[in-house]
Amino acid sequence: MKRVLLVGQTPETVDYTDPAIPPGFNAEKINAGIAIAASKIAERGWQGDFCMIAPDETAGPVLEKQLASVAYDCVVIGAGLRLPQKSLLLFERLINVVRKSAPNAAIAFNTRPEDSAEAAARWLDAD
Repeated sequence: MKRVLLVGQTPETVDYTDPAIPPGFNAEKINAGIAIAASKIAERGWQGDFCMIAPDETAGPVLEKQLASVAYDCVVIGAGLRLPQKSLLLFERLINVVRKSAPNAAIAFNTRPEDSAEAAARWLDAD
């Protein structure tokens, strides 16, 4: 069974006033999208895990611990960690944690929580 890890910022810690965040997004909508992603991943017969992080110095260690717990086939990093310009250093830190801690995992990027399965499929279906 393929294992997919979705990495995202804890929805309640997102700055929804940032212009990089699509208008109308809020924690409730993100959590609903995460539920859709979980369902789509399960429909594909994959095991989906979630690693929700805070946008601070704990993010790297939390992700590293999660990656050490299971061998993942793909790690999907959420748009909320990539798009806001102020998150660039956090995004770089997370990419390097994945590269170091899960060197055999594909890395994929979603555009919103609910298209996470499609992001993973671009790499997992290619195998």
